[in-house]
Amino acid sequence: MHLAYPTVVAALLFSVGVYGVLARRNAILVLMSVELMLNAVNLNLVTFDMRFRDRLHGGQVLTLFTIVIAAAEVGLGLAIVLLVYRNRQNVDIDRLRSLAESDDAPDEETEPGPEPETVERAAP
Repeated sequence: MHLAYPTVVAALLFSVGVYGVLARRNAILVLMSVELMLNAVNLNLVTFDMRFRDRLHGGQVLTLFTIVIAAAEVGLGLAIVLLVYRNRQNVDIDRLRSLAESDDAPDEETEPGPEPETVERAAP
């Protein structure tokens, strides 16, 4: 197999991923686009490892590490997206400019608590 075929497919996957990151507003679709870019990199690593063979198969090993890190990234990213949706009922990235609470909620007036007691020590 020629080296050009998998590299062209990887370039197309990476381009679709970059377009998805730049054009999408939904956080889940942005995470999917990042995964497309990581898979394009994995395809290139395996392709070049098969083309230039070595005994250690460094490209394939690095691909396995990338897959593990990508799985952890997806798990953490989806947990963050679910927490943001639970708090804001929206996962639109353009509307999530800050992680602070929105000003829509009324301020709760809290009464100041009792003063902390001071403990006096007896002199030795």
